[in-house]
Amino acid sequence: MARRSLPSLNALRAFEAFGRHGRMTLAADELCVTHGAVSRQIRQLEQALGEALTEGPRNRLRLTEAGLRLAQELTRALDVIDDALPRRAAPSRPLTVSCLGTLAMKWLIPRLPGFHAAHPDIPVRIEESNGPFDFREDGVDLAIRMRPLGDSASADAEVSFFMTHYLGPVVSPELAADGSLTSWATLERLPRLHTTTYEPGWRDWQEMRGRRLRPATVNREFDHHFYMLEAAAAGLGVAIGPWAFVQGDLASGRLKAPFGFVKGRVGFVALLPSTGASPRARVFRDWLIAEGARTPPPPEPIELASSG
Repeated sequence: MARRSLPSLNALRAFEAFGRHGRMTLAADELCVTHGAVSRQIRQLEQALGEALTEGPRNRLRLTEAGLRLAQELTRALDVIDDALPRRAAPSRPLTVSCLGTLAMKWLIPRLPGFHAAHPDIPVRIEESNGPFDFREDGVDLAIRMRPLGDSASADAEVSFFMTHYLGPVVSPELAADGSLTSWATLERLPRLHTTTYEPGWRDWQEMRGRRLRPATVNREFDHHFYMLEAAAAGLGVAIGPWAFVQGDLASGRLKAPFGFVKGRVGFVALLPSTGASPRARVFRDWLIAEGARTPPPPEPIELASSG
């Protein structure tokens, strides 16, 4: 086969892009080079061919008849090359799940291996968020939030409750070691831990237990549930822990729940866009409902003595 004598392939690509777009700036944007680089490549191509391919003022260049023929043929040739190239399957865009941070760490992520085993074709990306969001603007496929029980009304979302919220005081094994945490008085003597992401935690628990604690002598506040629960495990005081967040630490012995748990007034919900929810998001929503049903119930609340 005779050796081909071709001009610079970069020059041919630059000229073909200019021929399609009709503007240097658009060709430069496509090729990720400067306007001047495209202009130089076209001039070099004209010199190599000994033929004028463009005409007119520099800011309004147009193709000559020879340039038009060459540009059209180059487009066809590059299309043939493009079609002949082997294709790698485009990676599937991850399913984006917006989730409460501590729920993601303590409940959702430990269960994700099961989802991936059942649905290896659905990659999942977890985004931590506790605030408002927009499905379209934020690229969210499904969101996990907390809502009052029975509140399924939403103008822009399809709401599915998937797990009940239980809460109760949790402490380090050291604070619970002597078995003395069985009365309201002994509970009241402990430093009380709080989180800004659920400020009414202690108030809600007391109302559900039907009794008001005396004000704590020491209060310690943390930005997130995760920090507060780590502080409880470190022995800094007693925290109100949601069952979904603490069941792993209770099973491992890092935390103790000597007073049991009561059912809260809210539940965990999966939110899908009211229109246009993807089939993958619905698969994940159904999996959440199944996982919520499989989550074991917490220990029942115990009766507290009136004095220590």
